[in-house]
Amino acid sequence: MQHMFDMLLAVFDRAALMLICLFFLTRTPLFRKLLHKENENHTALELAAVTAIFSLFAIFGTLSGINVEGSLINVRTIAIMSGGILFGPWVGIITGVISGTHRFLIDIHGPTSIPCLITSITAGVLSGYINKKVKKALHWKVGILAGMLCETLTMVLILLMARPFSLGLDIVMNIAAPLILGASSIGLIVLLVQSVEDEKEVIAARQARLALDIANKTLPYFRDINAESLASICRIIRDDIDADAVAITDNKNILAYVGVGAEEYNIGHETLSDMTKATLESGEITVRNNDEMHRTPQIHSLIIIPLWEKGEVTGSLKIYYCDPHRITYSLKVMAIGLSQIMSTQMEVSRTEQLREMANKAEMRALQSKINPHFLFNALNAISSSIRAKPDVARQLVINLSRYLRYNLELNDELIDLRKELHQVQDYIAIEQARFGSKLTVIYDIDDDISVKIPSLLIQPLVENAIVHGIQKCSGKGVVVISIKHHAKGIWVSVKDTGHGINQETIDRVARNEMPGNKIGLLNVHHRVSLLYGQGLVIRRLEPGTDISFLITQSPATVTAALESDIA
Repeated sequence: MQHMFDMLLAVFDRAALMLICLFFLTRTPLFRKLLHKENENHTALELAAVTAIFSLFAIFGTLSGINVEGSLINVRTIAIMSGGILFGPWVGIITGVISGTHRFLIDIHGPTSIPCLITSITAGVLSGYINKKVKKALHWKVGILAGMLCETLTMVLILLMARPFSLGLDIVMNIAAPLILGASSIGLIVLLVQSVEDEKEVIAARQARLALDIANKTLPYFRDINAESLASICRIIRDDIDADAVAITDNKNILAYVGVGAEEYNIGHETLSDMTKATLESGEITVRNNDEMHRTPQIHSLIIIPLWEKGEVTGSLKIYYCDPHRITYSLKVMAIGLSQIMSTQMEVSRTEQLREMANKAEMRALQSKINPHFLFNALNAISSSIRAKPDVARQLVINLSRYLRYNLELNDELIDLRKELHQVQDYIAIEQARFGSKLTVIYDIDDDISVKIPSLLIQPLVENAIVHGIQKCSGKGVVVISIKHHAKGIWVSVKDTGHGINQETIDRVARNEMPGNKIGLLNVHHRVSLLYGQGLVIRRLEPGTDISFLITQSPATVTAALESDIA
């Protein structure tokens, strides 16, 4: 019993030595780089290097084994299983073949040489299967069981092949327990190496958090992309990752450069380097860790990450360091994550700009449709007054010219509501010249209202009330223009006592269909919808019509406000 215990300690002693060697290997940058890569991404040279390492461990295990009646108590199987589980089938199988062949050749006629050769290769195949088919979290447990199974297979083969049988039985009795129990070391080795491998996930999480922090800081600058905002983005990135310089480019020029060497570049007109052009063409990340830039020789490390929009490379993010070998795995992970976020932000920003441009273009188009309609009515009013009432015609010309001048002098989409009311008053002056005492207009407007709205937003509603409401009545009519403070904004209402709108017209406007010849009404409905999220509220009265809308800074709240008012 003591002898068996000593043999077991000898196995653990050699396994511990292998564990120590692996521990120091995991501290080296090259080996850590191998561990941080997925198995599918390892190059042939990297796999050859790992195979050589574990083959040496396995051969060392054989050479350091304890001879027991022609057999060896060793840790060869532990090395084979560990290599295959950690790095895949090629490492496991080749290590098994090499170490198994070595074991066979050093004792060709020994009673255990052939069984050891067979189980060495079997261990390599089995470890590769575990690597591919078993969940990573279970590798160490399944590895222990597989190692014990391989050592058990060795014992069975020794009993079947050793001659005489008594020799084989004696060998098994002495080495079975130490070798089978010693296979538990496989779990320790796998856990040790995986602990280093799992560091990449911790690094990735930490760097992802850094990338998100940077993204949050830079987000306001993506709302209006220009040279100044891009420079601010570069400055934030440089400060947060302690870089020496950061640049952003498009496909042709450097758009922003902040940091060491900035004086060497003509921002916005500087053409790209051949290295950057190659990165943009290939769409692959470029890393230089011990190089010297032609324009800025003080810089020795850089990473160039392509920026994508709608599946195409539209620019790059470039990070520079003066010291060599500063582009580490963790920095690369962070830079990739940041570039992906930046690509999304830039794409969203450009989409938002295009959407705003489209909305503005649509509003201008709608507004331009209203102007000819109003001019037609105004000129008719003037022509009917020019002989009988020249003074009135002169005043109407002044009203019309002032109205047109307001439009020509507009420098922005929005004007003060009071200015819009001046336009309405000029229009009403023209219409009252046509209708005389038949038309009465009442203004019910809060004194302290101050808000900007698009021009020609209220006038078409007044025109609709007069032309399609009052004009069709035989008697006199009243139009009430009401502008009041509301809990959700400012409520605008144009109410008349005229003929009254029919339900079909209300329904067609709601469906964005042209309601007969009421082009002004539909256009205002479109524009209000674009601006405030909810179109006109049209109600038939007895008598007359009430058309209203809510001016709000929060379009999402419009619907609820309108529903409550209608109720």
